[in-house]
Amino acid sequence: MALHQLSSVTIGVPDPRATSAYYTEFGLSPGQDGWLATRDGGDQLRVVAAPTRRLIEIVVGADDPDDLDRVASRLHGLGLPTTRTADALIAYEPVAGFRAVVRVARRLAQPETPPTPYNGPGRIERHGTRAPGVLRTDPVRPRKLGHAVVGSTDLNVTRTFFTDGLGFKLSDEIKGEGAFLRCSTDHHNLLVLRAPVNFLHHTSWQVDDIDDVGRGATTMLDGNPERHVWGLGRHHAGSNFFWYLKDPAGNFSEYYSDMDCILEDQLWKPEAFEGAQGLFNWGPPPPPSFLRPDDLAALMTGAHQPG
Repeated sequence: MALHQLSSVTIGVPDPRATSAYYTEFGLSPGQDGWLATRDGGDQLRVVAAPTRRLIEIVVGADDPDDLDRVASRLHGLGLPTTRTADALIAYEPVAGFRAVVRVARRLAQPETPPTPYNGPGRIERHGTRAPGVLRTDPVRPRKLGHAVVGSTDLNVTRTFFTDGLGFKLSDEIKGEGAFLRCSTDHHNLLVLRAPVNFLHHTSWQVDDIDDVGRGATTMLDGNPERHVWGLGRHHAGSNFFWYLKDPAGNFSEYYSDMDCILEDQLWKPEAFEGAQGLFNWGPPPPPSFLRPDDLAALMTGAHQPG
């Protein structure tokens, strides 16, 4: 596909300093000009001031300027204006109004790492030593930004903007409630949910394996149990392991590993799940505050109530 990655997100919060400190503790590294960086993806999160928590910008990588022309043509066909620069196309999502940038960028080439050895019945991948997850002492640092989840007061319009406009592809959907969309070979880079208010639900960050999902979350919860939202578990749509935490502004942040990959579009058949069926395969059920964050009423009135 011409699009190839979710490059970065910019989020607005009332207290950027506290929120940036949280994501630094989460494992992102301070970059230049206020950016926070992952190990493989570079600068992928920017935190700026805003009256209430919200998504400000999403940036998607494309291969070449011709791809930008095709995106512009599709958006104009939807009646949406665009701004073009030498290496980027800028448009605004018509429901929530956040900025969507498609930018010519090199494809992310993650260094190949040996698979974590896990023993199983009749299969000894590790012998004579303890499991790597037991021996690791280094801090967990996310490899890349995997996806973002946004709530929209008009699911169909937001979904159409990303699919018919930007060129995202449908991987799976929750009937009448959400659409898992991809702009890379990952199962999803964006999940759009029907919601009573436009808001950022969470961002999701790839780590090496399930051990680092657990290690990262455990470290974040040490002395801060109120950060816990949901986990440990495995999603059904996307198949990834997950653990969700909450930042000081009320946004959720997810450690994940082992996401489904779709290398050949024709070999993947999207499914339509009922209700929460696609959300998790095993693990604790999602708490009500995950499906409807506690501050939604405040966001609807424009007030700020960090969780």
